[in-house]
This record gives sequence, structure tokens and C-alpha cells, in this order.
Amino acid sequence: MKNIVALGVRMTGLFLCLIVLFSCGGSKLLLTPIPPHIESMEGHASLRIKNEEGSAKSKFSFLFHLPSQCRIEVSDFIGRTLYHIIISEAGAFFVVPSKQIFWQGKEEEIVSRFLGFRLNLNEMISLLKGEWDWENEEDKVRLDEWLFERDNQGRVIIGRREDLWFYVEEFIVNTPLARTIVFKHPLNEGRVKILNIGFNIPIREGAFSIASLKHFQQKTWAEIEALLQK
Repeated sequence: MKNIVALGVRMTGLFLCLIVLFSCGGSKLLLTPIPPHIESMEGHASLRIKNEEGSAKSKFSFLFHLPSQCRIEVSDFIGRTLYHIIISEAGAFFVVPSKQIFWQGKEEEIVSRFLGFRLNLNEMISLLKGEWDWENEEDKVRLDEWLFERDNQGRVIIGRREDLWFYVEEFIVNTPLARTIVFKHPLNEGRVKILNIGFNIPIREGAFSIASLKHFQQKTWAEIEALLQK
């Protein structure tokens, strides 16, 4: 009888530990509280894209310094770095560190190589923040191209622009922040899932620097694409 009681106590303790463990794991999705004014966002996410040629999965880290800087580092699911994207006042760059090559293009061109359709930096940030409230007059013209549907809390749940549309499949609990975003376009469809995200964390020095590119060879996109397929 004592053994049965002892076993029951141990099982209860184990059950409570599991509850604590899973509770702590869930809380790691938000690395920081959401501040009243967001200056930067960083975290990790997964990406799945499917098109006529098949499907691909990857993971990426992201760092956005609002309103004009971005660094995205894409890796495969076993952690091998595939490429980096850097967007700043210096321009927009698609970098392949393993081959020491890079391509410089327009902001939307660079993003389209990542997601498969054109978005600018404001639109990527808005997808994550859940807030589409641009102040620049030029940006407002672009914003007028979008149609949105909102839920009863005022959160954007569906967005459409021409032949591109997205919907928020899941929000981070009690926030306007998207956890899972599904997108569809004539050329492809896919899903982005946020694994963790934090706000206004001190940005490491040189995060958006392109100084290292002086040691890399600049290529055209056709050359980059051919090398990546080898």
C-alpha cells in the first residue's frame, strides 16, 4: 500500500512538473512584453512555401528596426544557413555567405525571392505588428491598394491586394500580433509561423552593416539562382 501511495505522489509530482514546464514553454513565445511604442522587433519563425515545382520548408530569424532597416537570416531545418537579406538606407541585398556572393536589387525584388511575392518593408512589418497605420504620404498611397477585414476586436484578419491575399490563422493570445499567417498568390502559397518574438531589445552593433560584402562577389540574380541550384 505504501508503494502505491508513494507511486501516486511521484506521479502527481511529475504531472505538476509537466504543467510548469509546458506553461513556461508557452510563455517563451513572447520574449518581452509588448511596449506602447515599438522601435524594433526580433525573433524566429518557420516558413513553408508550395508552388508548381513542389514545396520547401525553412526557418528564419528576423530583426526589424523601424521604419527602414531589416535583417533576415534563412536556414534549412537542420540549421544550415542558406542566405541573408539585409535592407537599410544603403540598399537591399540578398547574400549567400557560403559562396561569398551577393545580389543587390530593389526592396520588393529582394522580398519576393524570400516569400515568392512582392512586399515592401512596411508591409512585412505590418503583417507582424498587426497595425497598418503608415504616416508617410507615399506609403499611404500604397496602403490604399489594400482591402482589410477585421474581427470584433478590430484586428486585421484578412488582407487583399490585387491577386495576393493573406489571412491570420492564429493570433498570439490577447494581442493583435499574428502567430500564424497564411498567404496565397497565383504563383505560390504558404504559411509563416512565429516561433518567438521580442520588442525593443538592444540591437547588436553592425546588425545591418554591409561592410563584409566588400569581400564578396556581386552577381546577377540569374547567376545567384544558378549557383543555389548546384
